[in-house]
Amino acid sequence: AGIRGGRAYGATDEIGLRAVTDKVSVNDFHATLLHLLGIDHNNLTHFHNGLDKRLTGPDEADFIEGIIS
Repeated sequence: AGIRGGRAYGATDEIGLRAVTDKVSVNDFHATLLHLLGIDHNNLTHFHNGLDKRLTGPDEADFIEGIIS
């Protein structure tokens, strides 16, 4: 699917509780998955309560180039 298996992205603290480097938001993760499926996340909307909403939210989201092979 475009991601090499067995790969780790970023790092956590010494007990593995919190991300320390290369933090990824949920919106960026969704944008990455949609990019791998060949879908532009800016154009993908759904109608909810009278508004067109995006899966990646109203803020700017971008796919993570560091995990794509």
